[in-house]
Amino acid sequence: MACSVIPMMMPDEMFHRVSAAPPHQPKMTASVPVVAPAPAPEELRLSDLDWIGDLGEGGLARVCKASHCRTGAVFALKLSFDPDPLVVEEEAEVLRRAAGAPHVVDFHALLRGPGGKAAFVLEYMDAGSLGDLLRRRGGLGIPEAAVAEVAAHCVVALAQLHSRGVAHLDVKPDNLLANAHGEIKISDFNLSRILYGGSGERLQVPITGGTRMYLSPERFAHNARAGPHGAMAADVWGLGVTVLELFLGRLSLLPGVEKPSAEELKQAICDGEPPSVPEDAEASAELRGFVAACLQKEPMRRATVAQLLSHPLVARRDVEASRRALRKIIVDTL
Repeated sequence: MACSVIPMMMPDEMFHRVSAAPPHQPKMTASVPVVAPAPAPEELRLSDLDWIGDLGEGGLARVCKASHCRTGAVFALKLSFDPDPLVVEEEAEVLRRAAGAPHVVDFHALLRGPGGKAAFVLEYMDAGSLGDLLRRRGGLGIPEAAVAEVAAHCVVALAQLHSRGVAHLDVKPDNLLANAHGEIKISDFNLSRILYGGSGERLQVPITGGTRMYLSPERFAHNARAGPHGAMAADVWGLGVTVLELFLGRLSLLPGVEKPSAEELKQAICDGEPPSVPEDAEASAELRGFVAACLQKEPMRRATVAQLLSHPLVARRDVEASRRALRKIIVDTL
């Protein structure tokens, strides 16, 4: 059977909507996803991919769900709008460095359309993001056992990235993807930075980009830059805010202010007390301690990823119970 050809036009018009799902599309269920084997990277062509649906869109990219018309393999396809080819190449290099890391989304290929427009072929995670999960739960947090499992997956993901000389710099629930197996993988590397040069020299990288609510205080400085330790510390702060938000369901850095301005957020983060687990919340000392260790305002006092790997919330959790709790939350919320 011939494949449906995808016309290559502007970045936001790369795909045509097919009237029906491709005949080889695998059937997906919440409990037992069926995954078709992906073709080898060198065999991937944009003309072999059929558009299934949109997954999300940001300022510089659109993400679609697509299937390979010969094998039925399903991918997330990130279509980059970024006009700077160096930014696209750095994101591709970050993904190559992360290859094989079990808690980072798989990168299959960087394809090019007319005019060199970039399309990243990525692993499709069938349960969406943890930000989606929170929104579907209407502001309800998730149980601490499930939070501990997310924290464990994220700490391992950051350890894998940092050990390969990469800082993510945009850790937040919307960039943590889940599947129905209960796996969490970090995604979206357009703000990520490579921390060491070709000769191993430490680089000073820009750290001002990102979603303000998850930025650490030092990232608000004008033209802020950081070396490897500072960039990694910024990831740890983002993880702490994320863990706190997952536990609470909603996180307000300014109580009583529903939609704070950018300046109000900056003042709350830079001048206020660090976010913390509320005193009246039913939370363990381990969870409180993990969040506090991540959310130290001074980067040098913030826990490192290596220290978080041995933190009791992660290292002493009941692994089977936390995995079951996380998977149940994911499947029940689909």
